Amino acid sequence: MKVTLLKTSLVAALLASSVNLYAADNGLIAIITPSHDNPFFKAEADGAMAKAKELGYTTLVASHDDDVNKQNQLIETAIARKAKAIILDNAGADATVGPLEKAKAAGVPTFLIDREINKTGVAVAQIVSNNYQGAQLGAEKFAKLLNGKGKYVELLGRQSDTNAHVRSQGYHDILDDYPDMKMVAQQTANWSQTEAFTRMESILQTQPDIVGVISGNDTMALGAEAALKAAGKTNVIVVGFDGSDYVRDSIIARSNIKATVLQPGWEQAQMAVVQADYFLKNGKPQLQEKQLMDCVLIDDSNANQLKTFKLAK
Repeated sequence: MKVTLLKTSLVAALLASSVNLYAADNGLIAIITPSHDNPFFKAEADGAMAKAKELGYTTLVASHDDDVNKQNQLIETAIARKAKAIILDNAGADATVGPLEKAKAAGVPTFLIDREINKTGVAVAQIVSNNYQGAQLGAEKFAKLLNGKGKYVELLGRQSDTNAHVRSQGYHDILDDYPDMKMVAQQTANWSQTEAFTRMESILQTQPDIVGVISGNDTMALGAEAALKAAGKTNVIVVGFDGSDYVRDSIIARSNIKATVLQPGWEQAQMAVVQADYFLKNGKPQLQEKQLMDCVLIDDSNANQLKTFKLAK
């Protein structure tokens, strides 16, 4: 009898424990970003996951590697697993619209970070850095570092990414006002460090007298810096965009990279989760769909305060 009572009590305790665990779980949030090989996207995923767990959600974290088909499969998986919400840094401004419309029809709200899509009313929120404002900050610093003169190169991001075009436009709306600065090469390196290294090697063969490189992101800036060092071009100035710890270290070490522009990826991702939680609990958006977050210039004056895409307060 005592054994039976003990077993009954144990089962009851386990059942009670299971109920408590279930009650504490608010459901699944899917977090989908580009490759985590890029520290910016890894910071997004980590920031979103940390906030989701803090708010009582389980998480499914995955990377689409900027492959639209893979992204669509991951969105399908989130729908099939009855995710409460999707946090997404998307693989294409146009190609992502259809899959998100499908998610919306299935009752799965989406919250976009970093990259917009070319349609409103599909996602609940599109939280992005003010890339134009940030690019202007970077271009102003670049022009100052070059004393407003000399030949320079621009490395562009992926052509399908709206951010690549916005940043380039922001750069040129500043730099084109400097008559003594001349862009002698403009090439796409697809946000890739390896491609940027190769592009820079090739450019240096035809343009050995450049004095600066302005890059659409930090990963390409690091590739350019490596190629410049390999060629002995230690005086060529590089400016990036993102605010990665690797570029921070280059700035502090007084290497080729002298500045970058911080886009608050960690904070953006956490905001998206907070807004998803609000939407799920209140049945309405917390804020308007399109949300811009200003960027911050990082140079030798504040680089030591930068860590994981956020400035120490």
